Amino acid sequence: MNKILVTGSAGFIGYHLSARLISLGYKVSGIDSLNDYYDQGLKEARTRNLLLETKKNSGDDNPAFTFHRLDLIDKDALTELFKSESFDYVIHLAAQAGVRYSLDNPQAYVDSNLIGFMNILEACRTSTPKHLIFASSSSVYGLNSNVPFCENHNTDHPVSLYAATKKANEAIAHSYAHLFNLPVTGLRFFTVYGPWGRPDMAYFSFTRKIFSGESIEIFNNGNLERDFTYIEDIVNGIIALLDRIPQGNPIFDTLNPESSVSHAPYRIFNIGNNNPVSLMEFINILEKTIGIEARKVFKPMQAGDVFATHADIESLTALVGFKPVTSLETGLRYFVDWYIDYYKPRSK
Repeated sequence: MNKILVTGSAGFIGYHLSARLISLGYKVSGIDSLNDYYDQGLKEARTRNLLLETKKNSGDDNPAFTFHRLDLIDKDALTELFKSESFDYVIHLAAQAGVRYSLDNPQAYVDSNLIGFMNILEACRTSTPKHLIFASSSSVYGLNSNVPFCENHNTDHPVSLYAATKKANEAIAHSYAHLFNLPVTGLRFFTVYGPWGRPDMAYFSFTRKIFSGESIEIFNNGNLERDFTYIEDIVNGIIALLDRIPQGNPIFDTLNPESSVSHAPYRIFNIGNNNPVSLMEFINILEKTIGIEARKVFKPMQAGDVFATHADIESLTALVGFKPVTSLETGLRYFVDWYIDYYKPRSK
């Protein structure tokens, strides 16, 4: 039974990924600090679900899922966990998320996304798992407006601290792959949505406000596009990459280097839907799914935001056959059904 560490297991993507890995027979250790960036009760509920699921599928003496409440900046505790468990794979999803939050709380991003990531790399350097997969973000493309975004596009102009920390993660990970032969794959996620999602994301907050009768704020007067990607499609892509361990490119051209590959065992992939949708079309689908028309307030562009995201997924498709299959209409229906079941809202 392969052992996998999932950091951020109480988070949105980490929860769904851990549940799938458990169902596939992996032994999963989850790490999460359960911080208060958003509703801690939601994070605790996700964790309870994972613990309940593992009781159904394994005995108490050898549980399929164990949870560790641990902050990644606690290097000693993290190092001890790696020594005691000897993980075969590490999937690092924990991070301080959110673009706009970084304007007011920059230190949280330095602690979690930089120091925490360094601690993960150091733990992997000494414990040598088969493969480290880590979460990057489409936000690294920053001021680049050449869509669809390709992994080899320039990422030198981030427009938020969050994006800058994710770009830094990619660079630091490459150095560890080069120096210590650590196999590393980074994934640039594109607007992931679905049941058990993050309350700070637009689709989640719009749903809450529509049900409560509050106005929704639409930035840049609705002139935005996002490559919405359903959570189960994302999980499929991550799992397909587990055993596709980067080997390094022996003919890597140092005179004309590509940023997504290397002579070191390092790869970067976009993981998105490859089908951007305008914000207004998205709102229209959400209104029809809920059955309530939203009260709308149009506002100018916000600092740290970008006009459009669109993932070129050709590289990931070529390697593992990645192909998102969930339409926005279907994915939002699954999300709204979950939201109603979990929160039992009364529309106004």
